[in-house]
Amino acid sequence: MLNISGEEFLILVFVALVLIGPERLPQYAEQLARLVKTLREMMAGAKTSLKEELGDDYAELAKFDPRQYDPRRIVREALVEDIVPASRPAPARRPGPPPAAVSMPPETGQADLPVPFDDEAT
Repeated sequence: MLNISGEEFLILVFVALVLIGPERLPQYAEQLARLVKTLREMMAGAKTSLKEELGDDYAELAKFDPRQYDPRRIVREALVEDIVPASRPAPARRPGPPPAAVSMPPETGQADLPVPFDDEAT
């Protein structure tokens, strides 16, 4: 947004409020609301006319949408994918001491299981 930080923007708003004053503020707010409404209507009209003129080709424009390269969307879709089954072979371990053992309560029937070790995390 024009390289203006949040603090600078708040200072500009405060200065504008002081310069405009409380008596003219409602008028300017109403004009701003009308401007935003007009801009939205213009954008909707442009989108509608573009759809009408391009016809079936309008659907092909979706593959040029830059939002498809949003990293948050990519990660979200990657996390939703099926999880790889645990039966794949374990990665090779680095030489060193064996991992520590974990004692499970006796009622589970599993005792002294090795602690999971992730080579890539260390």
